[in-house]
Amino acid sequence: MDIQAVKQRFGIIGTSERMNSALDIAVRVAPTDLSVLVTGESGVGKEFFPQVIHAYSPRKHGRYVAVNCGAIPEGTIDSELFGHEKGAFTGAIEARKGYFEEANGGTIFLDEVAELPLSTQVRLLRVIQTGEFIRVGSSKTQKTDVRVVAATNKHLPDAVAAGRFREDLYYRLNTVPIVVPPLRERRGDIHMLFRKFAADIANQYRMPVITLDAGAQSLLEEYPWPGNVRQLKNVAEQISAIEQVRLIDPTILRRYLPADHGTQAGEAVTFTPAGTTPMGDEREILYRILFDMRADIAEVRRTLDHLRRRSEEFDAPITTPAPPEVAGLLPSHIETYEVADIPTETATTKDDATREAIVRALQRAGGRRKEAARMLFISERTLYRKIKELGIDN
Repeated sequence: MDIQAVKQRFGIIGTSERMNSALDIAVRVAPTDLSVLVTGESGVGKEFFPQVIHAYSPRKHGRYVAVNCGAIPEGTIDSELFGHEKGAFTGAIEARKGYFEEANGGTIFLDEVAELPLSTQVRLLRVIQTGEFIRVGSSKTQKTDVRVVAATNKHLPDAVAAGRFREDLYYRLNTVPIVVPPLRERRGDIHMLFRKFAADIANQYRMPVITLDAGAQSLLEEYPWPGNVRQLKNVAEQISAIEQVRLIDPTILRRYLPADHGTQAGEAVTFTPAGTTPMGDEREILYRILFDMRADIAEVRRTLDHLRRRSEEFDAPITTPAPPEVAGLLPSHIETYEVADIPTETATTKDDATREAIVRALQRAGGRRKEAARMLFISERTLYRKIKELGIDN
């Protein structure tokens, strides 16, 4: 199988030998039914590998079900995975199939598998070994035929030693290990990935694409990227949305890199990678609001320009009211960015802005939380937490 063809099919960028080796293993193991454990740091792109395995397997016409084990509350994880019978617990008004039943004949991807409680690990071990499971509230054994691919950013041998993960389950899942390299070990891919993300966001929001000068490119490639590809994409999108200049130099780029990972002493740091702290989560959502407003304002300006041209044809000029001025919503070096103004009456509190952004994303995603989290550039777990904290009905 041509690895380059696999990359093109799944939009995987780069020429790293370690990444090529990981993809080669995924393609080679795909025709089998062996369990696969994908490991690597958070943000390296582990989710692509189960998709590759499924697409090149005999199960490709069956269902592919992805489950984020860390986003499901411990009290409902067994029901989500294995289903439940009517009346099994409060709120179980009807019988429901679980993910393993839904994925029968296909592939199930268990992301963040290290977050599973020990009681669920016992059930998972049984279904991997025998294909048998029991719905919550039932005594009837059912069968399923699924290929299991799991992923984690934790070092499972340490979890086994600490008693948080079953050793027998670890060996069952780790039949074929795939290790995804961190971005800092793919130096030659960093600039290519950055250009791809910058081009995507420029195309999505109809703006000129940003480019890096030689100094900024060197800084980009020397930075260790603790948040890996996810952080790189986040930085590319932030710069594209906020900076007025389209040629980025090292001074501008340093503003978007955290101080404890390469920023020069004394530099003000105004951006934090998504998911690092609660404040970082809220900042990401607020930046998303500004991002959406940039697109909205750009669309309004195009409409006004069109109307102005039409009015000039009939000697009836149309004036454009100046947008209201708002300060303090962005760091000092971008407070005057002309398309980032937000009406004062809508910027009541940070929680209100966060709530509005989440509700708006959920509406656009049709209530699908995973899709809404992707729109907001935050993890699904963070979205669940913010929905609960802010009392959002969904």
